[in-house]
Amino acid sequence: MQYQIGQIVEGTITGIQPYGAFVSLDEETSGLIHISEISEGFVKDVNHFVHVHDRVKVKIIDFDKATHQARLSLKALHPTAFRKERGRGKASRLPVMKIGFRSLAENLDRWIEEANKGETV
Repeated sequence: MQYQIGQIVEGTITGIQPYGAFVSLDEETSGLIHISEISEGFVKDVNHFVHVHDRVKVKIIDFDKATHQARLSLKALHPTAFRKERGRGKASRLPVMKIGFRSLAENLDRWIEEANKGETV
């Protein structure tokens, strides 16, 4: 089978190491889901997400035609809310500040005067 970057394929987990999971795509082609491509969140143990003999759908993020080796991603198939928001042009999920630096601006001159006089607040 011809594999291409961006293609979504199904494979079988053949081995698990601390750094990722090995996947057999067909008799000639294998790949690795690096631990950083397992989930958006922190992954302490790959075994918490996949097990040997599991059938998984993955996205090909790189492919070496000479060696028939693929770099694979599970997390690319499951975009999080943060990723969806970023895709719509939103910069981040930080809360909107209602006060901002207003309290600093209102009090800064007084605090400087008190500091210069040796007073404490």
